[in-house]
Amino acid sequence: MHYILFYETAQDYMTRRAAFRAEHLKKIRQAYESGEVVLAGALADPPDQAIIVFRGRNQAEKFAQTDPYVLNGLIRTWRVRPWNTVIGDGAELPTTPGKTSTR
Repeated sequence: MHYILFYETAQDYMTRRAAFRAEHLKKIRQAYESGEVVLAGALADPPDQAIIVFRGRNQAEKFAQTDPYVLNGLIRTWRVRPWNTVIGDGAELPTTPGKTSTR
């Protein structure tokens, strides 16, 4: 299972993010290099949300609680949801055609 950290950005996110972007990206890179983060990115058109996929719930929550974007009000709200991954690189519950997962 993976965990998705959903961010909803503040109205002025695009105008204020430059001051915190390097620190935010450094934090994501470190989490990725340590194996905590699988994938990360912001949604476009409009840039009102971002998604970061983690391997663990605690990792996702701790990341959000210490993220400079959250601490400086660039993120209006955040939440973590479990995601049952079944197809793709790193899927936790891989399926084979014709077979059903037992989990």
